[in-house]
Amino acid sequence: MELVLAETLLAQSRDPRVLLGSLCRGEVSAERVETLCFLLQRLEDEVARGSEDALPKAAREVATGYLVPLLRGLRARPAGASDTDPGSQARRRLLRAAGVALRSCVRLAGGPPLAAALAEEALRDLLAAGPKPGLEGGTEATVEVLAAVGPCLRPREDGPLLERVAQAALVLALAGDGEAAELVAGRLLPVLGQGGTAALRTVWGGLVAPSGPDRVGLKLQVLSALADELLPESFAQQLGPDARCCARFWRTVQAGLAHAEDALTRKRARYLLQRAVEVSAERCADCICGPRDGNGPSLFWWSEKKKDELLKFWENYVLIMETLEGNQIHVIKPVLPKLNNVFEYAVSEENACWLFHPSWHICIYKRMFESENKILMKEGVVHFLELYETKILPFSPEFSEFIIGPLMDALSESSLYSRSPGQLIGSGSPLGLKLQKFLVIYVSFLPEDIKSDFLLKFIQKMTSRHWCAVPILFLSKALANVPRCKALGLEGLLALRDVLQCTMITHQILLRGAAQCYLLQTAMNLVDVEKVSLSDISTFLTSLRQEESLGRGTALWTELCDWLRVNESCFGRSSTCSSIGLHETSCLNAYVKKLVQEYIKSPAWEREKCCMPDWCEAKLVALMVLLAVDVEGMKNQYSEKRRTQNVLRIFLDPLLDALVKFGTNAYMPLLKTDRCLQLLLKLLHTCLLKGSSTQDDEVLTLLQDFVISTAESVSEFILRKLTMNELSSVSDLDRCHLYLNVLNELADLHLKVGWKRGNPIWRVIPPLKNASIRHLQDTGNGQEPTLGRQIQRVVSMAALAVVWEAADQKLELQRDSLDAGPAERFLASLQLNQTLRKPHPKEQSSFFEESSSSQGWGKIVAQYIHDQWVCLSFLLKKYHTLIPASEGELLEPILPAVQMPGRTLQSALDALTILPSDQVLPVFHCMKILVPKLLASSESLCIEAFDMAWKIISSLSNTQLVFWSNLKGFVHFVFDTKVLTIAAKIKGQAYFKIKEIMYKMIEMSAVKTGVFNTLISYCCQSWMVPASSVSQGSLSSAKNYSELVFEACLFGTVFRRDQRLIQDVQTFIENLGHNCAANVVIENTKREDHYVRICAVKFLCLLDGSNMSHKLFMEDLAIKLLDKDDLVSKSRTRYYVNSQQHRVKNRVWQTLLVLFPSFDQNFLNRIIDKIFQAGFINNQASIKYYIEWIIILILHKFPQFLPKFWDCFSYGEENLKTSICTFLSVLSHLDIIAQNVPEKKPVLKQALITVLQRCFSHNFSIRLYALVALKKIWSVCKTWQIEEFDALTAVIESSLNQVENMHGAGNAKKNWQRIQDHFFFATFHPLKDYCLETIFYILPRLSGLIEDEWIAINKFTRFTDIPLDAGFQWYLSPTQLRELKPGDWAQQDVGSNSDEADNPPEWTDVQKKIIPWKNPVPDLDLELVFQGRAAKLGKSISRLIVVASLIDKPTNLGGLCRTCEVFGASVLVVANLQCISDRQFQHLSVSAEQWLPLVEVRPSQLTDYLQQKKSEGYTIIGVEQTARSVHLTQFHFPEKSLLLLGNEREGIPANLIQQLDVCVEIPQQGIIRSLNVHVSGALLVWEYTRQQLLQDPRHDIPAFPETGY
Repeated sequence: MELVLAETLLAQSRDPRVLLGSLCRGEVSAERVETLCFLLQRLEDEVARGSEDALPKAAREVATGYLVPLLRGLRARPAGASDTDPGSQARRRLLRAAGVALRSCVRLAGGPPLAAALAEEALRDLLAAGPKPGLEGGTEATVEVLAAVGPCLRPREDGPLLERVAQAALVLALAGDGEAAELVAGRLLPVLGQGGTAALRTVWGGLVAPSGPDRVGLKLQVLSALADELLPESFAQQLGPDARCCARFWRTVQAGLAHAEDALTRKRARYLLQRAVEVSAERCADCICGPRDGNGPSLFWWSEKKKDELLKFWENYVLIMETLEGNQIHVIKPVLPKLNNVFEYAVSEENACWLFHPSWHICIYKRMFESENKILMKEGVVHFLELYETKILPFSPEFSEFIIGPLMDALSESSLYSRSPGQLIGSGSPLGLKLQKFLVIYVSFLPEDIKSDFLLKFIQKMTSRHWCAVPILFLSKALANVPRCKALGLEGLLALRDVLQCTMITHQILLRGAAQCYLLQTAMNLVDVEKVSLSDISTFLTSLRQEESLGRGTALWTELCDWLRVNESCFGRSSTCSSIGLHETSCLNAYVKKLVQEYIKSPAWEREKCCMPDWCEAKLVALMVLLAVDVEGMKNQYSEKRRTQNVLRIFLDPLLDALVKFGTNAYMPLLKTDRCLQLLLKLLHTCLLKGSSTQDDEVLTLLQDFVISTAESVSEFILRKLTMNELSSVSDLDRCHLYLNVLNELADLHLKVGWKRGNPIWRVIPPLKNASIRHLQDTGNGQEPTLGRQIQRVVSMAALAVVWEAADQKLELQRDSLDAGPAERFLASLQLNQTLRKPHPKEQSSFFEESSSSQGWGKIVAQYIHDQWVCLSFLLKKYHTLIPASEGELLEPILPAVQMPGRTLQSALDALTILPSDQVLPVFHCMKILVPKLLASSESLCIEAFDMAWKIISSLSNTQLVFWSNLKGFVHFVFDTKVLTIAAKIKGQAYFKIKEIMYKMIEMSAVKTGVFNTLISYCCQSWMVPASSVSQGSLSSAKNYSELVFEACLFGTVFRRDQRLIQDVQTFIENLGHNCAANVVIENTKREDHYVRICAVKFLCLLDGSNMSHKLFMEDLAIKLLDKDDLVSKSRTRYYVNSQQHRVKNRVWQTLLVLFPSFDQNFLNRIIDKIFQAGFINNQASIKYYIEWIIILILHKFPQFLPKFWDCFSYGEENLKTSICTFLSVLSHLDIIAQNVPEKKPVLKQALITVLQRCFSHNFSIRLYALVALKKIWSVCKTWQIEEFDALTAVIESSLNQVENMHGAGNAKKNWQRIQDHFFFATFHPLKDYCLETIFYILPRLSGLIEDEWIAINKFTRFTDIPLDAGFQWYLSPTQLRELKPGDWAQQDVGSNSDEADNPPEWTDVQKKIIPWKNPVPDLDLELVFQGRAAKLGKSISRLIVVASLIDKPTNLGGLCRTCEVFGASVLVVANLQCISDRQFQHLSVSAEQWLPLVEVRPSQLTDYLQQKKSEGYTIIGVEQTARSVHLTQFHFPEKSLLLLGNEREGIPANLIQQLDVCVEIPQQGIIRSLNVHVSGALLVWEYTRQQLLQDPRHDIPAFPETGY
């Protein structure tokens, strides 16, 4: 059309110059300049034929007088205008048209001279603009000028100019930002590269120069545009450098291949790679690109001798990289075996070297690791980890860098460590095990001189980021399994210590502890002891949390001791050992002895009032002392006990000497006393960790004896410090706590060895108590309080709290020293919540000058009030019998706080508002005693206490240390048995408040796992004593709160994937048992959701069915459970397997099975109909088995219900359907049912009649179940030899023989075999298998329930909070049921192709997504094309317009958008552009809207739009069936076609049909009269594309071309 327009204009004017002049006048517009462009191009053709001689001057005038000023005038772009604004698009269109016209003018004007002048002027403008951020208007116009005139410059004469332009363009492209750099790279540099050898070399030099990774995309854009020059097909065409021989070129290509964000950059890199391979094959000559360092494999090489192998290698490589672009695992997985082939081609087994540089393989893995698809990422990680299992790959530094970099970054993703489908809980992460195996193999293959550096970097990488608990655990475990080698020095040990610090941030204590264990084992395996000292080792050991990992007596402790024993003479000498002359002891002993001496030695400096020393030093010394003693014990296992005693005595002599002098030396330095007492506590605590076995522990016994020998001196020292006003500063409060802790430990020791009247502790406690009371009574005679006096009051209250708290736990202390007297009266009369006044203003300065460890005054007051409530809780417990039910009974109470409970409870509420959350526990303890006394008389006050306490609990996070202790205290006072009983009795507001809190706690458990566990465990334990009693009043409180047990039986949340992963890994660690020290040291808190149900089930098992109250409780629970099942069934008629509904119903029937032994006939009469009715519901398999099981048990125990059972077969066919299979399954166990039936013949006869009727059912499943039941029943008949059924023998035997001898290998025969082998019919015994293991573990496992619902029997035995009676025997299943594997007769064969799944074969053909491209860069010839995103891709754009304004559904629009983009439609017209933000649209379009121009035309505007397109030469084609419609097969599409698609329901409206030039319909062969509108549109779009491609000789239909990018 454009050429026709130009011809017409020339025909109308005899002088083209006049025509050019007229076009250069008037308002500037894109249309005017485009017309000028078409005319100039037509004139060029005339000049080429020699028909015009007068045009050069006119062309020069147009160029210099019109086009150049026009371009300069377009420099400025409106502020804030984006590239997608209509104004910007029109401006860009005008610029491009002006550039095309300028090039034509230069050619017409004589070419080079004008081109050089314009280029010089544009170059000055370009240099003036510089590499500034953003796209300046001047830069854009300048680039257009240079790109237009560049092809007209002469390579030789204008060579210097071309080089200068190229240099300036390179600076702008590689140093600039944004659109300016992209424009220069996309338009100017490719033109310059084609301008001669000199310019090409200049451009090439800039492209291969080092630059940042953010320039890779721009470089590849230019390189792909210059591919014909840099990678020509023959040597004759090679004007510039050969890119194949440049290492930096290949590094740029590799960077592009692994580029994670830009798909276009990756596509250009693949094009360059393919181009290089094709060129190498065409040239038939060898080529090599040497490595950067001169050693190792080449980045690229070619050999004609190995042409076939090389082509195969690169073909597989490119196929893998292209397939990865799809990001779809089902497409990628079949291609992965080709990756194995790539490795086979790349390695020479003969020479043990790389043939191809390993960086090519790394690019593939980088792409997989950086994928958004986590499944693909996991596939890539697993494939890489498995490499060394099957292949021996030569060492490569790039592989080591890749492991420490991208691989470890990928391994930080926790989701990769999830279990594989079908893998049992606790069996370990497959990826974790592969990682362990990989690291062991890889490190063993490393050269010795590289191994140390690799391991150090690997460990340092573990400290470079915040790792989640699961990845750090498995990385640590993998390191711990690396074979012993001397790889790490001091730097490595410090790096391991840093990793230990990284593990501390996780809240999963067990995982944290296990990681510490593995890191310690890593240190023992990999540290070169000659490069580290014992001081370094001891510092590293103190980084471990002994309460989580390194417990004395664990296997890890023993392993550490043995490691120290073996290497103690090999450690590097430390400064602490150099001056020791003890030749008779080992280096370890000498080090420890010196360590203790240096620790006890008082420092040369000490302030009068100094802060407490750091506990870390005491921890280090205590740990090393005990390790050294145990090491000595290993060396002298068979020698006398005295040796250990002597060694321990030698170590502790400085400490014991100092402790003995505590009572007599009043001038001993304060820091020395602090250090001694800290070390004493740490020694005792380290010995008493849970990992330690206290029986026959020689070291522990000796240590206790040594400490007791110093008890008198230490206790006198503590008494003096606490009572003689020696603690007078804020920092002294830390010392107060130290002294009280030591006193408590000494009391424990005396109780363990045997409490004797007159022992040091017994003598110290009375004066300590009396002195504390005196200090508290001292009011200071009305003077302003001083800091020292206030601190002494805090110390005195803390001392009383510790003394009475100890007395509460140790009855010997209570009897000996705490009789009722003035002390109790004083404390009971003390004003509660009394705050301490701040010290005198003169002392404020000294107060605030305390060290940073000093507490604020508010915290000090809170501690004082806390200790006051501790003392009060002891008084309330001791004198609880004096607490009245109301306060009006006593006029002059002796113990006011005890005898005035209402006032005390009100004070407790006030205390809760004052105290921080970590100090409220003693207030809860007091409430536990007070609330039962006041609930009847002061209910509102008690409810207020409940509310306030719950507010504190609900505000805490379950990761805080105080949460669980506070929660336990809260539960103990709110759900106290007395409180529950009284609240239920009066049925007031308190009763409903307790139930409200109960449900809130259950709701909280969904977020804070373990909350419900605390509640149900305490309640069941408190009900346990009455539950085991046979009195009529037993379970009096429980029956009023049966909802609690009911909710516990059904409790269990559906975990998120991350939560399930944490639980899986924790189970894996627990299953390691004593092999992981964390399991021994860390207490199992039993906070998993399973333990809620376990607690409830064990409690129910403890109930006695012969006890009426127990029986009523269980019957009430059973009715609630059946109602819940019915409610769930009605709420959703269909529910998915493992859904929440499925799980709840499953738990209902599990609990009913547990309760079944307590059901009698009378109760079953009430519920039997509900049980039978449940059998008619469409249940999941597991629930079906439970219902069948309980029906069998009922009929076995109570045959009286058989008539009701037979009635179930009489329901209407619509009610039965396949649910009749449930009752047929019951009949298959008729031998069990009929055991207690006196007359068996009628039962067997009825069963046979019932089953035979169903053997002829139309439903295949019913027939199978009936045949199985028939076979079982007939077997019973033959066993019991019932002659009356002989008449049926022929019929039954022939039926069974027919099904047994079924011909063929179809599904019918397979299913018949499967259903007979099914566990429920072949192995399951309803009576013998009746046990907890079958109910909660075996049957859920066999029926396909998710592993979350499997409760292993060891969890029942491990949960000891509620023990079972000694006579309870039904834990384990005695049959072979537990050995079976899951399976169902209706399922397909499982595992038959498991080998293929694990090791997929290499397919000869794989699915490949077409990645279309046409030109590597935007149009280099500057032809006018659509300037949207699609043009940036260089893809082919047709003249087809698809109008979808009548389509409503986003799915149809999304699919149509994708189709139009794939086949290169020019534009898609929609009714509203907002549709692209719809999720359904995006799901179908898969980002096609980003690459396809979209135009908004509303249905009301369609008539005008179609008329406009008609005037532009478009043929309007309707996709509709009309009377005159043309078959698609007979229609020829014009190039400019517009497809109008109709509405999904109404098609094309009649008024629009009149606007159509033609209607096209799709030939149909079926009955349905129409296709989906998206499908119809897709068929026509493809047919249009096919016809246009047939007219293009460059294309070979039907295959799409792939000419590279």
